[in-house]
Amino acid sequence: MSEAGVLIIGGGLVGASLAIALDAAGVAATLVETAAPRADAQPSYDERNLALARATVNGLEAIGVWRHAAARATAIRHIHVSRAGEFGSARIDAEKQGVDALGWTLPARELGSALLRRLDECTRLTRLAPATLSALQPLEGGWRAQISHADGARRIDTPLLVGADGTASFVRAQLGIDAERHDYRQTLFVCTVTPERDHANRAYERFADDGPIALLPLAERRCGLVLTVAADEADAVAALDDAGFVELAQRRFGWRLGRLSRPGKRHPYAIHRVAATQLIGLRAVLVGNAAQTVHPIGAQGFNLGLRDALTLAELVAAAADPGAAALLERYAARRTPDREGTMTMSHGLVRLACLPQPLLGPLRSLALLACDRLPPLQRALARRGMGFRGEPPQAVLERLP
Repeated sequence: MSEAGVLIIGGGLVGASLAIALDAAGVAATLVETAAPRADAQPSYDERNLALARATVNGLEAIGVWRHAAARATAIRHIHVSRAGEFGSARIDAEKQGVDALGWTLPARELGSALLRRLDECTRLTRLAPATLSALQPLEGGWRAQISHADGARRIDTPLLVGADGTASFVRAQLGIDAERHDYRQTLFVCTVTPERDHANRAYERFADDGPIALLPLAERRCGLVLTVAADEADAVAALDDAGFVELAQRRFGWRLGRLSRPGKRHPYAIHRVAATQLIGLRAVLVGNAAQTVHPIGAQGFNLGLRDALTLAELVAAAADPGAAALLERYAARRTPDREGTMTMSHGLVRLACLPQPLLGPLRSLALLACDRLPPLQRALARRGMGFRGEPPQAVLERLP
C-alpha cells in the first residue's frame, strides 16, 4: 500500500502532460500507464499529424516539453477554409493577427517522444508502466485504487483521482458517470503526401458532402492528409492502391497545391463524439478524451485536452487539498465554456458545412466571406482557433497575442 498524491490513470498525451505540469508545480503524483514508456509502444503516439494551436504550444513551452519537439514542428502561418462547389472561402493570416504563427503541426509520435523525454526529467512523479487500474474503492478523503503492475498488484490511496484514460474510460465507468455518444458514420484516413507546389506554411480545410478533407504543412515540403469518408465506404477506400487513394484525395481536395503524390502508410479511424455528462465526481475528475472526444474537424481534440490538464494543474498547485469539492467545482466552472464552445463548434461544422443541402450553399458561402472580409469576425475566429477561449490556464497566456 502507498499514497500517490494525485493519481493519474492514463499515460497518453493528456495524462502525460498533466503529470509533467503537476511535477513542474511541485505537486507529487503517480502516473499509471498501460504501455511501457516507449513512444513506439504508446497507443496514443500513432501516425497522426497533430495541429497544435498557438495556446497549446505556449502551454507545452511553459511545462518544458516544447524544447524537445520544436525542431520537428512546422509553423502554420496561413489557414484557408472552403467548401467544394461553392464560391465562399475564408483566409486567416498570422501576420494580420499580429503573431508569427497561428499554430504548429507535429507528428503525434514526435510529441509522444518529447513528452517521454520530459517525463524522465520529473523528480516528484512516480510512474507505473505497464500497469492498469483494476478496481476502485471510495475512502474518507479519497480513493483506494487497485493497480495491476508487472511487479504484482498494489493498492494506492489518493486524495484526487484523475481519469485520463481515453474515450472508453474505465475511470468514468467506475465513477458512474454517463456519456452521450454520437456516431458520425464517418471514417478518417490519415497519411502524408507530397504536393507538387510548396505548401508555404498554409493549412487547408475543405468541406464537402462526403465530409471534410484537410492538408497540414509538414517539413520537407510534405503535407499531412486527413480524409473523411462515409463509414460504409471505408473498406473500399482502405482497399485502394496508392494511385487510387491519391486520385480520390485529389478529387476531394482539388489542385491548389498541384498534383499530390507519394502517399505514406494510411491509418483509418472511426469517428465518434463521446461527451461525459459531468466532468467531476467525488474527489475525481475527467480530462482529455475521457471527458470529451470530439470530431477531428478543426483539430481540437488534444488542444482541448491540454487546456483541461493545465487548468487542473494550476488549481491543484494553489490548493492544500487537491481533491476538495470547491476546487473541483471551480475546475468544472472554468472548463465548461471552453469545452461546450469547442464541442458545439466541431459538431456544428460537421452538420452544417458537410450537409448535402443545395439551398444552404449561398448561406455557407456568405458566412465564409464574412469571416474573410470582416476583421472583427476574423479576429474572434482566429483567437478561438488559436485556443484562447473562455478562461484559459495561465500557462497558455505567456505569449497571448
